[in-house]
Amino acid sequence: MAGDAIDAHDGEIAQFNGTYYLYGTSYDCGFEWGNKGAPFCGFKVYSSNDLVNWADKGYLFDAQTPVWQSRCDGKTYGCFRPHVVYNKLNNNYVLWINVYDNVIGYRVFSSNSPTGPFKEVAEPKLTVNADKPRAGLNNGDHDIFIDGDGQGYIAFTDWRTKGTIVIEKLSADYLTGTGECVKMVTPGSTEAPALFKRTNLYYLTYSDPNCGYCPGTGTSYRTAADPLGPWSEGISISDNSCGGQPSFVSTVKINDDEICLYGSDLWNNAAKNEALANYYWAPLAFNTDGSIKPLLCAEEYRKTKVLSRKKPVAPAPRQDYFTVGARVDKETQWGQTFVADRNGLVAKLEMSVFKNHHPEKDLEIYICAVLNSKLQMSAPLFKKVVSVAGIGWSAKRLVISPGLKVKKGARYAIIMHTGSPVGYFGFLAHKEGADAGAYLINSKDGGNTFTKTPGEVMRLKIKIKAL
Repeated sequence: MAGDAIDAHDGEIAQFNGTYYLYGTSYDCGFEWGNKGAPFCGFKVYSSNDLVNWADKGYLFDAQTPVWQSRCDGKTYGCFRPHVVYNKLNNNYVLWINVYDNVIGYRVFSSNSPTGPFKEVAEPKLTVNADKPRAGLNNGDHDIFIDGDGQGYIAFTDWRTKGTIVIEKLSADYLTGTGECVKMVTPGSTEAPALFKRTNLYYLTYSDPNCGYCPGTGTSYRTAADPLGPWSEGISISDNSCGGQPSFVSTVKINDDEICLYGSDLWNNAAKNEALANYYWAPLAFNTDGSIKPLLCAEEYRKTKVLSRKKPVAPAPRQDYFTVGARVDKETQWGQTFVADRNGLVAKLEMSVFKNHHPEKDLEIYICAVLNSKLQMSAPLFKKVVSVAGIGWSAKRLVISPGLKVKKGARYAIIMHTGSPVGYFGFLAHKEGADAGAYLINSKDGGNTFTKTPGEVMRLKIKIKAL
């Protein structure tokens, strides 16, 4: 999404009727694992026609109710791993999520649409750990797999055996288990299973070892001729999962080709704000004998085929990719310069901002004239106070309408500041060669002197309306 970070983590990509859907856990409202005062944000879904440009389709259901806050907020272990599948029998979509407030460890929903809203159905039943204490570490990370004959399976982590993987058949409506299962597919210390099929062979990838929010843990896999085994010994394909933790393997079509798309959550160095976490997605590569080749962890997988199963069209243009910029706190101001390309009014400013570590005071945004090459600034020509409550933990577009008169060829600076004694604000930036008019600046002495940050610019759009 241009300007908004994607806020959907530890979920999956699914393809329904030619459209790709990304499901995941949201962190934008400030969920922090282990923080008893943190709210639960819910689960989000995004859609795409090309796996590059994504549209925010909102939340799968209303998670702000007292019931869902009590089930999933920071006082609990949380709720994670949304997986959605289509059920041909009932012509509906089924959602499974991992929870820790009941015995079985999951709750199930249905909807007539892949984007919801989803409505909760009866608690599912599974064989493993059904007799264990309620609201404990019983069953964890899971995956839902639908075979070619329509039979569904759930693969999940059994925490009572210290992280072995279990696979159980699902009922015809995919809403519960059948009791037919295979236990201890892995020997332990594993999690995050992904079950899929290629030709006539079934694969199970998993985090090896288990490592929640790790910025790099291994990925291994096993194979079988049947989802209920017997399964082969594990084989490692990465020792760091390309900088994160394995999340999914989705079988999707691009044109007439079917690929197994591997996903890894690039957790934010196990920081509390996982709304800033990124992703690694790339097709798995296979040897002629069906074994998976080691992950190459390239920075970018370049598509060689058009993402369309209809008539050939030009691939979607690549958008600029932005990263998290420097912190705006009580000690440091950050800004961006620009040169007015006409006489007129600054009708709109658009930037992407977020907050971190619970700032207590608002974000202040100024526009000043740059007086000389030493980056001395005029008094503020415009000031906007943006409420801390109105800024999320995930980077989103902030739009301001200054209505400030500017002169063609004159240089100005947009400056961000906060007086908060704790926490900070951040912005999205892009590494590229700075030109004579646009570059990042910062000040550590209250704005008396600024210095230039070469080779990087803020994600910023400026619209100047001619007078």
